[in-house]
Amino acid sequence: MTPSLHRREFLRYAAMAGLTAGGAGVLAACGSGGSSGASGTPSDGSKFGTVAVQLSWIKNIEFAGEYFALEKGYYKDAGFGNVDLVAGGAAGTGVEAGLDTGKIWIGMSAPQLTAPAVLNGLPAKIVGATYQKNPFAIVSSAAKPINTPQDMVGKKIGVQDSNQLVFGALLDANGIDSKAITVVPAQFDPSPLANGEVDGWVSYVTNEPITLAAKGFPNHAMLFADFKLPLVAETFTVKQETIDNERDKLKAFLLAEIKGWRDAIADPAGSAKLAAEVYGKDQNLDVAEQTEEARAQVGLVVSADTKANGLFTMTQALIDENIVALKAAKLDIAAEDLFDMSIIDEVYTEHPDLKI
Repeated sequence: MTPSLHRREFLRYAAMAGLTAGGAGVLAACGSGGSSGASGTPSDGSKFGTVAVQLSWIKNIEFAGEYFALEKGYYKDAGFGNVDLVAGGAAGTGVEAGLDTGKIWIGMSAPQLTAPAVLNGLPAKIVGATYQKNPFAIVSSAAKPINTPQDMVGKKIGVQDSNQLVFGALLDANGIDSKAITVVPAQFDPSPLANGEVDGWVSYVTNEPITLAAKGFPNHAMLFADFKLPLVAETFTVKQETIDNERDKLKAFLLAEIKGWRDAIADPAGSAKLAAEVYGKDQNLDVAEQTEEARAQVGLVVSADTKANGLFTMTQALIDENIVALKAAKLDIAAEDLFDMSIIDEVYTEHPDLKI
């Protein structure tokens, strides 16, 4: 059964990612203050030197904007000697832990991961959001679709261990007793859904629904974000000292990111080739599948608000919705303690032509 989502469980998850309950001071002693994590005079002659960027997952299509920023030289144009993309997905590679140790300068995370770290003492903030909607979904057979969270009652749902918490948040936000659902421990291969062993499957809307359809399994996806869990995702998370002491550097980085993601949105096929043939070459990614995923994620990145205000921006209404969703998950945090949109707003004030 899925446990109710409490702050201590989020903290346990953060600890699994490397951020111990002892807070920032415990891990700082074992961190490396190398060229990518600490400030200093760059030795490569660039304005800002090299930085390490922690990705939230393996190098797949989710980071197409970063690939374009590297390929087109946007980071170099912004003043960086190099930008190292550090793949995530493995134990001990959590963004918040990397920030805490100084091993990374910025990372792609999510409010439900950054909030408990901040509540536990890490001085960090979210300064932008690539995905305006989180991609979590319940995928089900098109013949027997799960259209609402209430439709899961009495059914079997495949849930991966790493997604137990966000699934619990969905149940909590919609007032569903976890005992009313049979949770089936799962891995990431959705074959049990196709085989009829379960009725629903926790997935990314940009992933499993596409792979299942390609294999001849018509399906339906219910987005968590449409049912009281409107959390953003792939958020740019930095330490407070970066905002305070490296504001121009952070703005330069976000400027390059905007340019990269503009290209990615305009060219899904090109994004897929960079993911499958260059940056994620060792992941055995399929170009055609990655192209479909690239097209699907455009709907998560681009919204009416980002068309009006620019990529990565968050309206106050969206911030407020995220705070309410976190509170429903027993994470009571003030908006000003988690989000700071002033940097991205300054970027667009200085470069209004970058809005799409």
